[in-house]
Amino acid sequence: MGAGESADDFAAIENSQLYKKFMKQCPSGQLSLHEFKKILGLQDMNPQANMYVEQMFHIFDMNQDGFIDFLEFIAAINLVIRGKIDQKLKWYFKLYDADGNGCIDKKELLSIFTAIQAINGYTSMPAEEFTNMIFQKIDVNNDGELTLEEFINGVEKDKDLMELITKSFDLSNVLKVIQNGRRHKALERNFVIFVE
Repeated sequence: MGAGESADDFAAIENSQLYKKFMKQCPSGQLSLHEFKKILGLQDMNPQANMYVEQMFHIFDMNQDGFIDFLEFIAAINLVIRGKIDQKLKWYFKLYDADGNGCIDKKELLSIFTAIQAINGYTSMPAEEFTNMIFQKIDVNNDGELTLEEFINGVEKDKDLMELITKSFDLSNVLKVIQNGRRHKALERNFVIFVE
């Protein structure tokens, strides 16, 4: 940083550049689910992968108005790229809790993990094996459901589990896979416009 420049100055410049790119891709200033899928090239996916993308969209749509505006977009990007681990774990929990009841059951985790594998191709182990391992390690009361507290405490205490979850579920990993061309070139062009 030069004399008189602060981290806040650089963040403001970065946000300004992201705003211009966001508005170029989304002139209305509001990104619909359809546009979100189109920009990321995540159309015509299998039902489980589609459910994951929709769940991700709804979590980013913090005010639940059916659109992601620029502030919601920036908040999501900042969480994914710069968020602290406890923030990311809370976000992962919300993503896995598909029915929104405050607990993750095996069916929800299996479904989301299967969907993520379909999107990013990361398959270090079969989805059922992964789900069973997670519950075996962190479902402390063996009730077949994970609370937010069980999830965060269990993952934070197990370094290997933390690494596996981060690699398997981290949205930045999904976005990197997309950006690196595992999807068609039009997708890469559209995504790069947003993050460059």
